Amino acid sequence: MSLPMTEAEVRSSMRGLSHQLDLYATLLVRKGAAVQPGSELVVSAPVERADFARRVVRAAYKAGAARVTVIWSDDEITRMTYENVDIERLRHTPSWKREQLDSLAQAGASFLFLEGTDPSVLKGIDPAKPAAVSHARNTECKAFRDGMDFGRNVWCIAGVPVAKWACHVFPGLPPEEAVYRLWVAILEVSRAAGDDPQSEWERHNANFEKNKRILNTYAFDSLHYTSSNGTDLTLGLNHGHIWEGGAGRTVDGKVFFPNIPTEEVFTSPDRNRADGVVHSALPLVHAGQVVRDFWFKFQAGKVVDFGASEGRDVLAHILKTDEGACRLGECALIAKNTPIRESGVLFYDTLYDENASCHLALGMGFPECIDGGFQMTKEQLVEHGVNQSSTHVDFMIGSDDLNVTGLKADGQEVPVFVDGLWAW
Repeated sequence: MSLPMTEAEVRSSMRGLSHQLDLYATLLVRKGAAVQPGSELVVSAPVERADFARRVVRAAYKAGAARVTVIWSDDEITRMTYENVDIERLRHTPSWKREQLDSLAQAGASFLFLEGTDPSVLKGIDPAKPAAVSHARNTECKAFRDGMDFGRNVWCIAGVPVAKWACHVFPGLPPEEAVYRLWVAILEVSRAAGDDPQSEWERHNANFEKNKRILNTYAFDSLHYTSSNGTDLTLGLNHGHIWEGGAGRTVDGKVFFPNIPTEEVFTSPDRNRADGVVHSALPLVHAGQVVRDFWFKFQAGKVVDFGASEGRDVLAHILKTDEGACRLGECALIAKNTPIRESGVLFYDTLYDENASCHLALGMGFPECIDGGFQMTKEQLVEHGVNQSSTHVDFMIGSDDLNVTGLKADGQEVPVFVDGLWAW
């Protein structure tokens, strides 16, 4: 076990990271948010990381951004809001917030979400309150939500450390050292620790293209998941489904990375064809609350039973968000030899932990994962089997011994994953 760092060593080490943090900021701006001359960029950031937000703003203007808007968040204020505001007030997004988000989306802005929050910030808060806020924003800020869901706006989610999150990941360390160590971990797993992160992401994207090509060529009718923890689940895939992953593309051709880091190849399964039981492989952190050791039972695409050793009430609120919240919108395949999994770090943050493990998601499916999906209405997407919901909650199922078999319409079985690794 390494010795704790002195305060002077932490300060010196953080100064030593300065150039790398600039490279990370530039990666997020140019590859994540695809900022080009004349672009408008919206940056959402925790106020505790104003120092890094300034690096991002500088990088954006250097890339030619016409204007950068920063929207701040703060864990303590968020908690005070939920402690003191009646739930009925939370069921609607304030008109000024709707105008802010919708007008920026309608202007064609790119959205960069710098994510960093205490995983237990809402411990003890009624889960119905954050669920109400999320539902209101996803249904009432229509241009903002549809802009990201239907390929009209570029968006990217990336991580930045805050002290309470860092202390959760590295317990027992002083906050300053924990933040430094979390910065190092974030840079490593985001493939941003080298001299040229942008080129590294181009190489990374080539691997996505290979796996997508293989899966799309097979055009499986269904996938069968099994592992020793009790998972035995068959997922039907939609006719004309498309596997995506790595770089995304807007309807007008902008190429961007929605998540940094990302290791997943994903599609939207048939919302009506999920049957069996699936067990979690990692905890779920949702709306500031932790769910552990949970499972879902599916019949004809719908969750019909579920349980958890901790946080069952959080799952209950997710599932009753709307009609589509109890059905699957995503299945994602991720090998267990990715940088995040090999780091051995449990991040307690879905952005990272979902990329350490094959996962599924309850709720919203992806229009880009069905042939012609961006040209379909929401009703047409449902007809084609792509789930619709105001929520999208990823949960990790990728145990070390997970096997996934692809089933073709003619009955042929093709190994896709063997003991957590790509069969090919």
